[in-house]
Amino acid sequence: MADWELRPGSAADVEIVAELRAVVMRPDLERLGRYDEHRVRQRFRDGFTPAHTWMIEVGGAFAGCVALRPAEGCHWLEHFYLATDVQGRGIGSAVLRALLERCDREGAVVRLNVLQGSPARRLYERHGFTVETEDEVDVFLVRAPAPA
Repeated sequence: MADWELRPGSAADVEIVAELRAVVMRPDLERLGRYDEHRVRQRFRDGFTPAHTWMIEVGGAFAGCVALRPAEGCHWLEHFYLATDVQGRGIGSAVLRALLERCDREGAVVRLNVLQGSPARRLYERHGFTVETEDEVDVFLVRAPAPA
């Protein structure tokens, strides 16, 4: 696994992440007939909150992002995108593990959603997430905190 680190997100990160989102989500969105060149970027811009977002860097270069947004009774794991050239190297698992350890210390439930058929679902299920609900587009997953 490559060396990676998290740094706090900033307002200046919005466009690089919006572009990454468009690239990595395109295959799933096209498969579901929901890809829109403008909307895929704008949805990120509209939901971007730097205070809850970290940039993932590998070898000092931007490689992705992840957000952990506090909500009533839980945290929402959102905007977890990795550049395709660093996928499959254990970085996503390591980042997810670090965030989940933090949530476990806080006793926090974690929720997220993935698109139907997304290979990311396997990553989340390996880390203890289970299906809460689903519809024709989204699968909503939940993970209770691990016992101390």
